[in-house]
Amino acid sequence: MKNNTNILSVSLAALLLASANSHACLTNEIESNNIEANANTGICSNTLVSGELSRNDVDWFSFDITQPVAIDISLDHSSGDDFDWFLYEQTGPAVASKETSQTPEAGSYQASAAGTYFIKLTRYSGTGWYDLNVSFDQDSGPTPPTGSCNYGPRPSKPGALKAYVVGNSTDTCNTLTSGEGASLLMGGGTDVDNAFSQRVVTHVGTGADVVVLRTSGTDAYNDYLLALMNADSVETLIVDSVNKANDPYVDWAIRSAEFVWFAGGDQSDYLNQWQGTQLQSAVQHVFDKGGVVGGTSAGMALMANSIYDPDGVSGAVSNEVVTDFCHQTLNFSSRFISIPMLDNALTDTHFAQRDRMGRAAVSLAHHSSNHFNIAASEATSIFITHDGHSVVDGNGEVYVLRESAQTQRTTLACGQAVQYQDISRVKLLPGQYYNVYSHTHSGSELAISIDGTQSNFYLPNDPY
Repeated sequence: MKNNTNILSVSLAALLLASANSHACLTNEIESNNIEANANTGICSNTLVSGELSRNDVDWFSFDITQPVAIDISLDHSSGDDFDWFLYEQTGPAVASKETSQTPEAGSYQASAAGTYFIKLTRYSGTGWYDLNVSFDQDSGPTPPTGSCNYGPRPSKPGALKAYVVGNSTDTCNTLTSGEGASLLMGGGTDVDNAFSQRVVTHVGTGADVVVLRTSGTDAYNDYLLALMNADSVETLIVDSVNKANDPYVDWAIRSAEFVWFAGGDQSDYLNQWQGTQLQSAVQHVFDKGGVVGGTSAGMALMANSIYDPDGVSGAVSNEVVTDFCHQTLNFSSRFISIPMLDNALTDTHFAQRDRMGRAAVSLAHHSSNHFNIAASEATSIFITHDGHSVVDGNGEVYVLRESAQTQRTTLACGQAVQYQDISRVKLLPGQYYNVYSHTHSGSELAISIDGTQSNFYLPNDPY
């Protein structure tokens, strides 16, 4: 969840700024927008809008498209609430809607003509925060078609941007297959050499261009990945502001790459600086054209459909979150990159080393029964291809948690200890596989339970 506190305390200065600059992207709902005529304007594609629904409240938003385009809408909110959205053209009934109890409420509509569109948010039950994300990418400038390598010359680097390149600084084109992007998830700690030298290289080929993204740190990945992958170039970008994330140099460097790697760090900081920027859309472009996108630790967290996001609070700890289903440390944000294999996926890292089984289970309980949690221990990775097949490399384990027909959500209520029974836990060792679509695997499966009323809240005592 992003910016879910103090949503209503919009300053007079912010309101004046919004009035003075009608081209600014809307990031917070502004009341009163209870009717279509007062709809909040200024929604930008892939820019998160935070708001709040109270009793008898309805929120309206509008945006314009200039050409036929797919409109993707995601409405995230607390799992204890049930909010819905409706999409309208300028006249007539809703052309699309989502009225389920899922979190987030996500759906798409193929707009056949340019025009103004309206979104109405309503509450079926509950009150509180929401995050609305609308994607309608259009008129994005000189971006080449998916799969093309005609990115033109490298733009000038702004002086404030820290960028470190080794290898060839001009773009080299490797053949990729559009729609067959892959993802590499790594649990933190020591990096897994084979994941890069075998899995990624097999997918993108040798001589690829690699970009490493982080908000702080060094260029330590450059020489390591250049040699390990026999890459054409490796460039580390320290992108620590929204302005830098929207710079043409950053956009070009990422779009022209075949492999984008998110280093460890702080996923909340990544979201704060990168959500809704050109950096985000450029990474999506790499995946869509058939490249590989992945990360370790906080970078792996960023790959999830629902991102664990401890923005401004302490990190969630298993023995704390099991005592209160709505523990303040459990916050989630909408996805950053659209990776179909990770639809409905949560992620967790440093898993066995930091005893995060309880945290992963309670996180799963905050989502629908269709969700699953991919959790990697340190020095361990899982590489997932477009067909859903994945393989584990490294020295540890990857765990997948999901509900089965036997799972019981006995007590999942705010202020109460979690009682969550018979969750399917699959343990995958190096060389073993898991298919995220069919959920077939070669690992070992065990039913585990969480009882937060007990000092030893795992059943069995060792769920690993």
